[in-house]
Amino acid sequence: MSPDSLTPGSVRSAAEVNEEIRALWRRTGGTLSAEERAEYELLVVEWAAAIRGAIVKAA
Repeated sequence: MSPDSLTPGSVRSAAEVNEEIRALWRRTGGTLSAEERAEYELLVVEWAAAIRGAIVKAA
């Protein structure tokens, strides 16, 4: 996954992103290559943004 594949202001939920993170770990057997590590890091950033968005909406 490249940084360009993430749309700014993406509206995926934290649950959706979390499932993608879990799928990545399952697919790799728990060992990430450099490219997979970069994908994981992007997903974690997206997940954190989704969590923050959910907290703001709840407030």
